[in-house]
Amino acid sequence: MSPQLAAAMERLPEYLGWHVLLSASALILGAAISLPLAIAAGRGRRLRWPVLAGASLVQTIPSLALLALFYPLLLALSALSEATLGRGFSALGFLPALLALTLYSMLPMLRNGVAGLTGLDPAVREAADGVGMSPGQRLWRVELPLAAPVIMAGVRTAAVWTIGAATLSTPVGQTSLGNYIFAGLQTENWVFVLFGCAASAVLALAADQLLGLMEAGARLRSPLRIGAGALGLAAGVALAVAPLAGGGRAETYVVGAKNFSEQYILAELMAGRIERAGAGVQRKDGLGSAVAYRALAAGELDVYVDYSGTLWTNALGRTDNPGRAEVLSQLTAELKRRDGVTVLGSLGFENAYAFVIRRERAKALGIATLEDLAREAPKLTLGSDLEFLSRPEWKAVEAAYGLRFKARRSYQPTFMYRALAGGEADVISAFSSDGRIAADGLVILGDPKGAIPPYDAVVLVSPRRSDDARLLAALRPLVGAVPVERMQAANYSVDRDIGKLAPAEAAKALEATISRAP
Repeated sequence: MSPQLAAAMERLPEYLGWHVLLSASALILGAAISLPLAIAAGRGRRLRWPVLAGASLVQTIPSLALLALFYPLLLALSALSEATLGRGFSALGFLPALLALTLYSMLPMLRNGVAGLTGLDPAVREAADGVGMSPGQRLWRVELPLAAPVIMAGVRTAAVWTIGAATLSTPVGQTSLGNYIFAGLQTENWVFVLFGCAASAVLALAADQLLGLMEAGARLRSPLRIGAGALGLAAGVALAVAPLAGGGRAETYVVGAKNFSEQYILAELMAGRIERAGAGVQRKDGLGSAVAYRALAAGELDVYVDYSGTLWTNALGRTDNPGRAEVLSQLTAELKRRDGVTVLGSLGFENAYAFVIRRERAKALGIATLEDLAREAPKLTLGSDLEFLSRPEWKAVEAAYGLRFKARRSYQPTFMYRALAGGEADVISAFSSDGRIAADGLVILGDPKGAIPPYDAVVLVSPRRSDDARLLAALRPLVGAVPVERMQAANYSVDRDIGKLAPAEAAKALEATISRAP
């Protein structure tokens, strides 16, 4: 068995367990809401249109956006609960994913429920009324049993949709089979990507077949088939979630990571040190920048690595650049004062936004700085990651140098480098600690006006862990211990392995260089 496949199999019990628990919970909650609504809509014409239109409207929202939108909403509700009741709740992970997927599951169950109830032969209702049945008796004894096959078909569709959409819960901090896909895309581990897709597809097919058995049982009036399907579903859910019930260590720390290779490596590095200190670790990977910091400030993460420039612009709303040391000093004081977040210190390297071009192209065009780039930009195409063009850094650079490109295209980071190599992009917004820059013969263009702020990689500790002696003792030796050359080598080993070295192995190699350092 290949190392990549072995690593995928090792993670399967946890990822599958959470995926099944999330999908089953969302489907049950969606059914509990949808079926009463379908009955009410089936009986009342005035209610029918707004109910179905509302459920349809939810489907027009991309599922990833729907998942993300619940996080700030729940964060505000948690703060309100804390202020009024003295107790908040977690706005990250399971809850936002559950609520979004519940809404996403409702449309097929609502539509089929209404169709099943309104499509019954009027003579059936007349016969039920003729034998003296009350409206409630007619519903439970006649209408619902006859509409059950149509309703079950809607449940089958909802189950497949929900299981597929649950893979997108990773960015809001919920572990699922999507962890394979998001991590695999960032590290070019296509075994992980394919494994995650295949596992989700098999799970959806298995659920569809078992629900199909129940649908056939409802159509044929066969309690045996209905019972077999229900028993199979219950047994499958129980087996899948059983590994999640295992006992953990008394003290568990939540380590976060954003959605690119360096973050996975650094999260593995910190997790290893925490575990060697005798504590347990829970991982929240693939988080967005804003989500990660808010989660840390709210105590839903205990520690993660962020970058001074990102915090300077996003958290503090600053666009000036007083210099690397001053940015770090002011950031440390302000985050502590405002949010209670501790900046433990810089790891020793910057991961700054940088404009990168192929060396031979830069020489041919006579480009060495962003000032030079501004002259040639109207003839060139800029490739960026998915968020750069909406960030304050881009606006600052654009204003400082008057950059006007022929075209601008956004890519997932892995494909951004491929676009540069293939000529689809002439310049890309890369990261200075990326090992692919030197390895691929690329050059970073100078920023003589200092439009891009410094981006020291800093270890952040949540307010509730700011005085945790064990955590601080485990992580403080990392401060200043990771020069940019070592980080570039670790990043390159993952990003261009290709697929031979996972973030965990890269973190071990990086740890070894730290341990050997004088």
